[in-house]
Amino acid sequence: MKASPSYRVFRVVALVVVVLSLVTPLLWMIAASLKTNVDIYDTGKALVFSPTLDNYATVLQQSHYVQFIGNSLWVAFAATVLSLILGVPAAYSMSRFNMNKSALVVLMARVIPGVSLLVPWYYVFSNLQLVGGFTVLILSHMFVSLPLIVYIMMGFFDGLPEELEEAALVDGLTHIGAFRRVTLPLSVPGIATAGILSFIFSWNNFMFALVLSGADTKTLPVAIFDFVGYASIDWGGLMAAATVVTLPIMVIALFVQKYVVSGLTAGATKG
Repeated sequence: MKASPSYRVFRVVALVVVVLSLVTPLLWMIAASLKTNVDIYDTGKALVFSPTLDNYATVLQQSHYVQFIGNSLWVAFAATVLSLILGVPAAYSMSRFNMNKSALVVLMARVIPGVSLLVPWYYVFSNLQLVGGFTVLILSHMFVSLPLIVYIMMGFFDGLPEELEEAALVDGLTHIGAFRRVTLPLSVPGIATAGILSFIFSWNNFMFALVLSGADTKTLPVAIFDFVGYASIDWGGLMAAATVVTLPIMVIALFVQKYVVSGLTAGATKG
């Protein structure tokens, strides 16, 4: 049925409102990162101002942000790779062998708030003298990444025809061989989707890094707080730091969005 003119107008207005609500804070953040603190507080220069890159110079030169960028990349990359190595075979086993109880445990780990585990984790890892190192950060990020990867890949494996693996078994391959030679190559889009989402979640993770990181292992979300003092806030530096954290992930999301969507919907075609 053809939509009525009033409905089309409502749809356009609703779309514009949603887009503006999402884009306006981002544009304000980028604009504030190009202003001095005086200009940020001056309402008359909300739209017309003289841009400056001093805030970015402060972020990249005086605040060790290059090191923090490297920390975030290393933690997110290591957590994602290790979670894929463990999560993809686990998801395949749960999908093909109907391991419903194990899948329930993964789902429970997916919905449990990570903040509820921070205190026991800090107690355990502090006794092991691991707090402040990369190991504890990677393990804590895997708590989020691993259930997410298993959850996504289970749906993807459910959508792959089992007849291909059965034919491989008839030809003499073992279950592991069929998984490695048949299923794994077909699951590359799902693996890419799970890996991208895992990397994004790990990059943006704040709470675990805030409690478990040290002075030399800070990640970018935690390092932003260096611009928040007891007496004042360096809004220009804070917005520049937030832009440094946000823009790389937004660029990645724009380039890989079609792969993420195709990977997330691939498991919905079974039957």
